[in-house]
Amino acid sequence: MDENERGRKVHVLVKIALGGFFLYLTYCCLLFLFQRQILFPRYQIAAPSATAEKIVGLEKIWLDTSCGKVEAWFLSPAQDHGAEPVPVVIFAHGNAELIDFWPQELKRFTSFGIGVLLVEYPGYGRSEGSPSQSNITETFVAAYDALVKRKDVDSARIVLFGRSLGGGVVCALAAERPSAALILLSSFISVRACASSFLVPGFLVLDPFDNLRVVESYSGPVLVIHGRNDNLIAYKHGVALCRAAQHGEMLTYECSHNDCPPSWDTFWRDIESFLIKAEIIDS
Repeated sequence: MDENERGRKVHVLVKIALGGFFLYLTYCCLLFLFQRQILFPRYQIAAPSATAEKIVGLEKIWLDTSCGKVEAWFLSPAQDHGAEPVPVVIFAHGNAELIDFWPQELKRFTSFGIGVLLVEYPGYGRSEGSPSQSNITETFVAAYDALVKRKDVDSARIVLFGRSLGGGVVCALAAERPSAALILLSSFISVRACASSFLVPGFLVLDPFDNLRVVESYSGPVLVIHGRNDNLIAYKHGVALCRAAQHGEMLTYECSHNDCPPSWDTFWRDIESFLIKAEIIDS
């Protein structure tokens, strides 16, 4: 092979490499620009009609935030506790969900004598504003502050429960306000860690939701629940979160992401056991 031939081949290889680099750069730029539409697909979610009106005892609350009014729903415990303050679970849903999807299922908490506060994300459903880690955290802090002022709520027994993206939300809240226990269902180490599955460098992520950092410093009991076959947020994320916790417990179910838990009866037995051990409820 003469020098001219070798030079042409090197030139072609350089052009291919540069073309690949610019395609990758374009890909990263597009993901950077549209990452919030991907992380918060709020416009793709159809809200069920008149959900709140179908739930007995549901109380609508509107929170004032810097990005507008955001909706929250409070479910009182099923039993009459009179003047005795009750524990409350603050729940954060997944990124492609609304608070409308959860009252019927989470109502099981109320049979344990626990209230439930479902907080919407800014820009989701009927709520004003736009979603971001900053705006969502501000909203959940406002919801927490309004909750603990209630005379019917025991501020020493607040449980934070998040599913998928909601795990990041409740961890962000846990970094700002005290709580008695933390439950993470199908959640992640951080959004930056998830970005690697899209072959994107983590520093491009605008809303990192660094759960691992929060869990490492969290002094209360942490329950991590994850599907072994999760094809969206790998099982190793749940394992890492449990190992990082000072007082961690791991529940592994044989399921994927959107079918977790596979058995709600088993799930509620496991949740009740955790709440008893965490001294949120009596046995």
